[in-house]
Amino acid sequence: MAVEVQLHDRGETIDLQQQVFRLQALLEVSRQVHATTREDEVLETVLRIVVRELEMAGAAFPAAGLSYGDKIPLTDGQNEPPTWLRMYPLDDRDGKRMTELVVAPPEGRELTIYEADFLEGLALQAAVALENARNHKRNIEFARVQQDLDQARGIQRSLLPQKLPTIPGYSIGYRSVTCYEVGGDYLDIVTLPGGALLIAVADVAGKGMASAIMMTSFRSAFRAMAISGMPMDALATRMNQHHYQEGEEARRRYVTAIFLRLNAERNEIEVVNAGHNPGFLARPGEPVHQIEAAGTPLGLLPGMQYASERHEFVPGTRLLFYTDGLTEVFRGDEEFGPERLLDNFLKSPAQKADGILDALWASIDDFSDGGPQTDDMTAVALCRCADRPENEV
Repeated sequence: MAVEVQLHDRGETIDLQQQVFRLQALLEVSRQVHATTREDEVLETVLRIVVRELEMAGAAFPAAGLSYGDKIPLTDGQNEPPTWLRMYPLDDRDGKRMTELVVAPPEGRELTIYEADFLEGLALQAAVALENARNHKRNIEFARVQQDLDQARGIQRSLLPQKLPTIPGYSIGYRSVTCYEVGGDYLDIVTLPGGALLIAVADVAGKGMASAIMMTSFRSAFRAMAISGMPMDALATRMNQHHYQEGEEARRRYVTAIFLRLNAERNEIEVVNAGHNPGFLARPGEPVHQIEAAGTPLGLLPGMQYASERHEFVPGTRLLFYTDGLTEVFRGDEEFGPERLLDNFLKSPAQKADGILDALWASIDDFSDGGPQTDDMTAVALCRCADRPENEV
């Protein structure tokens, strides 16, 4: 006596032996569709199973442009497809439609209960396999992008000064930490042919890869112009015009910058600020001097003229240039801000540039209470030693 399973909604029966065969078949097709991590191979395997093993007249994934067996008469969307076609959605785990399997039964007949049940199970397995294949592809692409970003990070780090110049009686140091793998902050320290030292701190608008690429272009132009020995105001004017002429995308990625030339023999600096954060210049016994912007950021407006400042760098003087990542650190709604940065700069040890930077970063870390970094952070400190002129960098 056969054991039967009653399906009340359609009044049909499947005996136990058929159920066993069905489960075995589903296990086998599941193995087949999960045997690859390529999306096209998953879909082609499903179509082949439907036509060759289930003996349907034809099958297709219209959205993917794939079909197998007889051509399926799909419509252009203006009309309903033929009623004898059967459609099985393939949804991801979140219920989002990935594609649809369209099946044409032989001679347009109704599907048997076994066929319909098998196709539903196949569609469920195909959906899982398809989503896994897409996730696998995304993971591979992400790994490739991450590898490229790691290499770009290494290249960008190599563009920072690898060896600081030794200037008797002076101490110089820098620190630069990107928010993402690469960033738009720029720091350069160039020793000119005549012995003067040129320092540049700049910040490309935005963050990430686009700003990093623009920063590299900016660096090339700056270095080409720096060796000419032109005055700082002329250098800023030339850099502004060059960046503006680079095109619309460069103008969107305008650059705030502050340039300094140190003449150590005369203990004099020349500085120009092109739309950047004020530089801090602290001399013994005097109020701190903030080197304010003398014009708009570079590349924002054509024809901009910039004015430079000259200052004597007496013993005990110290200077700080920085990007806004140091001031735009938040603890809740409270910002670290330039006033707090200046206060910590004035309280930090005066003789060693590295000591100043260590103290500033410690203050920022304490203020943020371990919060995530949200912008690139770059700073350079320059000090003239008060009591040991022979000190090295």
